[in-house]
Amino acid sequence: MTETGEISLGIVRDADAAGVLEVIHAAFGARAHVDPPPPALSETVASVTAEIRAGSGVVARVDGRIAGVILLKALDADTTSLIRVSVHPRFQRLGVGAALVEAVQEVAAAAGFRRAELVARREFPEVVAWWQRRGYRLASTEGEKCILVRRLPVLIDVPTADAMRELGVGLAGLLQPGDLVLLNGGLGAGKTTLTQGIGAGLGVTEQVTSPTFVISRIHRSAAGRPTLVHVDAYRLGSLDEVDDLDLDESADDAVTIVEWGAGKAEQLADDRLEIELRRSPDPTDETRLVIIAPVGARWAEADLDALLEELS
Repeated sequence: MTETGEISLGIVRDADAAGVLEVIHAAFGARAHVDPPPPALSETVASVTAEIRAGSGVVARVDGRIAGVILLKALDADTTSLIRVSVHPRFQRLGVGAALVEAVQEVAAAAGFRRAELVARREFPEVVAWWQRRGYRLASTEGEKCILVRRLPVLIDVPTADAMRELGVGLAGLLQPGDLVLLNGGLGAGKTTLTQGIGAGLGVTEQVTSPTFVISRIHRSAAGRPTLVHVDAYRLGSLDEVDDLDLDESADDAVTIVEWGAGKAEQLADDRLEIELRRSPDPTDETRLVIIAPVGARWAEADLDALLEELS
């Protein structure tokens, strides 16, 4: 029987160890038999507590009950490993896994890590494909193990609208023809302001405004710089409607920016920047948290940290 309810996320604590162990054993125990069996099945409350204390992680709760977990284990100063990735079978198909991945990547990035790594079994190609859809790329194989990696998000506090435009100008210096940028965030979060900065950095001389009522606009850039294609997907209800815009015809020669693109425009490119803008809970505070998540080989080693240092 599948449970229904609201998902809440939080940092894993020592007190969660017993509930986390139950989820780990249920999740790994429900998978097809493999040889050798996964070490997760040998976990105890003591070992889980030790892993929590040595690293960090995120738990998901549904109606107050622990439904999923991802723990973090540092491999070196730059890289963390996602371990014990588990969703209780009772809570599958609620989006718990996807929510956990986004949350734990943000926790890892805030802790100063630049890359995330995980191990998936070759016997489960559907699991490998699931991670690849979330921006992880196959780095190597070791026997039955597939090593998957991705660049973690960059977190930037942007205090004013002018600073948001400056961030856009800086991002423009990294963008090339064929790049896709997905912008997400609530109304008034600064998506169009950021796009205006990108346009300025590309040498667009005409005014960049929200394309809400026309769906998409094309802006010619300075000589030698890619055209800017600016799309508002707010009123588009499906992937098919995005396909109907024929954006792929201009994608190779342009920088394509899609506002409200999450869940609608990822299929346009395997390599992309996914940018989320979050408003402060204080309505008098203009500060925005900008989360820049690079996806794919194109952005694996892009120097986003240098951009952050420059803006700082």
